[in-house]
Amino acid sequence: MKKQTHFSRMRVLLLLLFFPVVLLAQETITGRVVIQGSGEPAPFVNIVEEGTNNGTATDIDGNFSITVNSLPTTLVVSALGFTEKSVPVQTAGDISIEIAESSEALEEVVVTGLATSVKRSNAANAVASVSSEELVGLTPPQTLDGALAGKFAGAQITRSSGAPGGGISVRLRGVTSVNGNAQPLYIVDGVYVNNNSIAAAGLNAVSGAASGGNASNQDNPSNRIADINPDDIESVEILKGASAAAIYGARAAAGVVIITTKKGKRGQTKISFNQDFGFNTLLNSLGQRNFTEARAEALGAGNGALFAAARDNGTLIDWEDEIYGEQGFISNTSVNISGGSDNTLFYAAFSNNEEDGIVDNTGYDRKSIRFNLDHEFMDKRAKLSISSNYIDSVSDRGFFNNDNTGTTIGVALSSTPPWAQLFPDANGNYPDNPFGSSNPLQTRDLITNREDVNRFIVGASLDYKVFENDKSNLKLILRGGVDYYELITTAIFPEILQFQKPSNGGLNGVTALGTTENKDANYSAFLVHNYTTDKDLNFRTQAGVTKLTFSRNTVRNITSDLVASQTNVDQGANVSVTQFRQEQEDQGFFVQEELNYQDKIIGTLGIRGDKSSNNGDANELFYYPKASAAVNFHNFDFWNVPYVSRFKIRAAYGEAGNFAPNGALFTAYTNSLIDGNVGIVVPVTLGDPDISPERQKELEVGFDASFLENRIGLEFSYYNKSVDDLILQANAEPSSGFTTRFENAGNLENRGVEIALNATIFQEDNFDWSSNLIFFKNTSEVTRLDVEPFSLGGFGEGLGTFRIEEGRSVTQIVGNDANGNLVVLGDAEPDFQMTWSNNLRYKDFTLSFLWHWKQGGDNVNLTSLLTDFGGTSPDFDDFDFDPAVANGDFRVAAFFAGNATPFVEDASYLRLREVGLYYNIPSSVLDKAFAGHVSNVKVGFSGNNLINIFDYNSYDPEVSNFGSNGLSSGVEVTPFPSSKRYLFHLAVGF
Repeated sequence: MKKQTHFSRMRVLLLLLFFPVVLLAQETITGRVVIQGSGEPAPFVNIVEEGTNNGTATDIDGNFSITVNSLPTTLVVSALGFTEKSVPVQTAGDISIEIAESSEALEEVVVTGLATSVKRSNAANAVASVSSEELVGLTPPQTLDGALAGKFAGAQITRSSGAPGGGISVRLRGVTSVNGNAQPLYIVDGVYVNNNSIAAAGLNAVSGAASGGNASNQDNPSNRIADINPDDIESVEILKGASAAAIYGARAAAGVVIITTKKGKRGQTKISFNQDFGFNTLLNSLGQRNFTEARAEALGAGNGALFAAARDNGTLIDWEDEIYGEQGFISNTSVNISGGSDNTLFYAAFSNNEEDGIVDNTGYDRKSIRFNLDHEFMDKRAKLSISSNYIDSVSDRGFFNNDNTGTTIGVALSSTPPWAQLFPDANGNYPDNPFGSSNPLQTRDLITNREDVNRFIVGASLDYKVFENDKSNLKLILRGGVDYYELITTAIFPEILQFQKPSNGGLNGVTALGTTENKDANYSAFLVHNYTTDKDLNFRTQAGVTKLTFSRNTVRNITSDLVASQTNVDQGANVSVTQFRQEQEDQGFFVQEELNYQDKIIGTLGIRGDKSSNNGDANELFYYPKASAAVNFHNFDFWNVPYVSRFKIRAAYGEAGNFAPNGALFTAYTNSLIDGNVGIVVPVTLGDPDISPERQKELEVGFDASFLENRIGLEFSYYNKSVDDLILQANAEPSSGFTTRFENAGNLENRGVEIALNATIFQEDNFDWSSNLIFFKNTSEVTRLDVEPFSLGGFGEGLGTFRIEEGRSVTQIVGNDANGNLVVLGDAEPDFQMTWSNNLRYKDFTLSFLWHWKQGGDNVNLTSLLTDFGGTSPDFDDFDFDPAVANGDFRVAAFFAGNATPFVEDASYLRLREVGLYYNIPSSVLDKAFAGHVSNVKVGFSGNNLINIFDYNSYDPEVSNFGSNGLSSGVEVTPFPSSKRYLFHLAVGF
């Protein structure tokens, strides 16, 4: 006992003797950890003294303090989602540490089901993900769908208009329907959102665009996904094929785009302010024809003298520059506030986006308010999430695209020579254009073509943990959402316009008012059960039911022969009213079983059953199965391949559906008025009440690999996607009284490969460089056709059109050749596409850019033909087709001969789609200047489409006259030209 006391006293004495020495040897290191690139504080980051257990973690503001035994030493900094970093420290005091987000994306969690997610390393499908930084961090996009261009494999994105406010077609892995919906399904925070392009403006009453040729939508409307503010988005995931999208059933044949918006984070409330200023300019100027007196005289007697007089007086006008030469002002302002406590998270944002067009009196103005709330309660057994968004947008679209009256701005411009005098006099009176049906300046300045949208998107989900123990748990998930918007379209063509004057055969003024009320709602309930065995075999079972309702009511009022200068629809002699109503209700269920053995072998089986009021039998269930498997070889003990960090093979099969297009299920009678007697008229197309939905089946196989400790990643996918029971129009027996009828009459197939290569080339303290290369291609074929081959989607065989023919590409373009034979002239499907993106950081500077190469893919270019008719084509006097015949004369002669050969052009391009250069002011400077009240400041410059290389003979090869129609992309007739965008940025975080 005494001996033990003696030793205890000795320990106390030694401690007293040496404690001051220990204190003298210890050193304290303080500092702050921030995220590289953004300068945002990095909370909850682990900091450990190398070779010891001595460590700490940063607080909510990224600050830390650690005491070490001696200096110099090395601190190891690590956090989930970030690259581990070793930091040598020579002296005590404050230091600043930057950590970079990991370039390895295999551990990213991706949403692949209605109620669950999966680690990317375990996913059996090729799921493309676009982060917030990739979406808006490089250069703020005008619209969400435009921001996706070039960001992932498997998509062909085509503009239907260069007008501010969007109008874009997105095609995933080829054509999925000929007459049905060809656009992907969009889901925002669990809410099924509407992406219709509604031609409610009534422009056809003036342009007559649908009175001949293709009667498809040519009113140049925007599409409604443009309403979503890209700055609110945290991530976008694209389920490109049926193997991934099968869980969404009857609406997912064209793919699914899952959008997750930003949420709050625990800790101190943060405020960020972003301001962009910039301008846009014409992307590609065509220039003018090199006129001489003789060439001017050839346009008509007396024009040679008019040209000579204007040339000598210096009054020749570049009308292209006059119309398209504006520098549209751009202003984007956004403020967001986020934060939260242990139980409640919130995110609130306001944005105001204004962009003028390159044409006077065109532009886009969108205001968006968002509030997201997450709240945990009942000891965190339950979680309520609410996502809400209000959008108010106004888009002035101008008057462009095809017409059969010569009145749109582009068509009128095509025949206007540089000596034409079209400016108004001192009293504002515009002269008539002697060279066309309209004065394009007068049309530009006086007409109205406006879309006004008020929209609410609200969603809520409730997650409740029914029970939980060491081996299993059960969760109940309830979700609901509403997407409601009112679209008001206003078109006004005053009677003083040249083409509205009765003396010129006009209608004495036209005003059109369209009102669309659209409401989509979705409700669902899911049960998710997890069970893990003693051998680490996990079973995840999920089952659920869904209900979707869709309602649309469009009323269009068109009035002509206006009273004086009135614009109300009731102030005219001739009033016509049309109405389109659509109601639909879908119900379904799904069951899915996922097995995961130690992250080594992962398998999934599932089935979706759907019924819809849009089917012939509203109570008939259509089933869509899915199955997938993945093997992570690198997780097995036997794996020992030098330099190969990860290797996974995967295979997946799935089916998805596509509803019949409107009118296919029934015969819609039309009204008539004969001698004052109202009645109905039988249409020419017969519906089929027994028609089945189109069904897509896809097999996808591939592998994912990474090398050199995950510094290099490679993804490869091959898919074979067939679409059965295509809904087509067949010729009807003449005795039936109909000319055509709808029926399930064909199959098509898409095959393709997608390759993605990403690499962290350099990763040092002061310099980082990461790069990503994407390659993809798709080929299609009509594998069955029970009707005669038919043409659609263009203006006939004499100008180039699409043709559905068994054994040929779905997107082939055909036309008559010089001998009058119907031949294949091209294909709208590209040979391949490639994108190359790079992100470089040197200290506080970052440079990022994205190149996009589209090789092949043809367009039907009729803009050149119209300028040939007007004698104004810039290349009119060149000899590219025939050494003895000028281009303009050759194309005009080809038109009258019914030869479509010169109108189908290669639409390849190479473009610098995005580029951005930014500077992050160091946190040490901000702390001194603002005493810690400002967490980050970033300034920079960015641009869209600044470099464009192509031989296509028009403004932009990325164009389509027929809106979002999936098959008819690549047909152009004097569109609103595309633009370049230049932006300057300021971002401040508090």
